[in-house]
Amino acid sequence: MSETLRKRAYGRKANQLRPCTVAFDQFGYTSGSVLLQLGNTKVLCSVTLQPGVPPFLKGKKVGWLTAEYDMLPTATQQRTTRASSAAKQHARSVEISRLISRSLRMMVDLDALGERTIMVDCDVLQADGGTRTAAITGASLALQRAHAHWLDTQMISKPIVKGQIGAVSVGVVKGELLLDLDFNEDSLCDSDFNIILTQTGDIIEIQGTAEREPLTWQQFDQVRQLACDGVTQFFAALQASAHQDASLPEVSASAAQAAPKVPLFSLEQRFKSLST
Repeated sequence: MSETLRKRAYGRKANQLRPCTVAFDQFGYTSGSVLLQLGNTKVLCSVTLQPGVPPFLKGKKVGWLTAEYDMLPTATQQRTTRASSAAKQHARSVEISRLISRSLRMMVDLDALGERTIMVDCDVLQADGGTRTAAITGASLALQRAHAHWLDTQMISKPIVKGQIGAVSVGVVKGELLLDLDFNEDSLCDSDFNIILTQTGDIIEIQGTAEREPLTWQQFDQVRQLACDGVTQFFAALQASAHQDASLPEVSASAAQAAPKVPLFSLEQRFKSLST
């Protein structure tokens, strides 16, 4: 094993995700919310349904979905300035907001939504790499949670969510392909990719670049396979934990405490599954 892999956080292998937990229903006033922790990255995602659509869709009897992504000032080791204080949105936050919006719109039958807008808010509480992929994954879970609530309360008359999506990062660090990069690994990358896939492995979007060394087509195919493996790990762990989620208490708007955390990944489970 190389020096790079020996020093991976949590003692994980090149093809393993960081430990991940998810807590549902963190906000009482949203249709669905999720606090997702991936290693030391923590992202809070919430989903609401509002009347009306952007002007370019008015009168067309179709819905819309839009997302907003931002980082709290102390999400990073060095405090950043709030967008409101700077009197403008940070370019990075705008770009990631658009990525989340595009990705989640692929999950939803907007024609069946009517002239209403799904609002998705993703706030990074703590950043240690992979915040955009964690936000997409967390928002996907929150959207499914909200979707179940809308059906239960008859806010919508039929299902509009078409499937699940997941997102992972893959990088090439000193010639080694690594899944789910933390900040230290990301800063050393020769090439870096964020890949969003459906549960069946179809591509939603790929973002990537070679920052230090060109990437061969053979390496790119390995990146693709590693991303597919990573998203498969995510969905397998999510399915395994579904029975735990079913037993969670419903959190009302007046609830004083949030629902308990539901583990999606454990290192022990992952090592066991990868060794079989």
